[in-house]
Amino acid sequence: MSRPERGAAPAAAEPRVRLDKWLWAARFFRTRSAAAQAIDAGQVRLNEDRAKPAHPVRAGDTVTVRRQGLAWVVLVAAVSDRRGGAPDAAKLYVETPASAAEREEELLRRRAAATSDPRTDGRPTKRDRRKLEDFLAEP
Repeated sequence: MSRPERGAAPAAAEPRVRLDKWLWAARFFRTRSAAAQAIDAGQVRLNEDRAKPAHPVRAGDTVTVRRQGLAWVVLVAAVSDRRGGAPDAAKLYVETPASAAEREEELLRRRAAATSDPRTDGRPTKRDRRKLEDFLAEP
């Protein structure tokens, strides 16, 4: 009977990948270092707990990602350590319906606030200042 090679993984072991590598492959972050920084800052949780960038991710885990005031709660459908195109990355996770609804509400709230917020073109020009002075100087 032959012994397995040293360092070789058992054949029946389920695949697992580092958390920062999975977040990068699933296209939540542009670089692995950005993913690692977000994990260290507490913006990423694995199964409701803080984790380190090297923590293994397995299919069936729950990952919560917070970015720019928005939150994604996703179930890991597959693991990959290679970054592919967006269609391939979308196959790595399934977003929960509640998470998608909350994110959509927040985006709608932001759009409504942006339309009601008065926008200026920046500093007034000399012509604009003269018009304003003329308007304010009228009796």
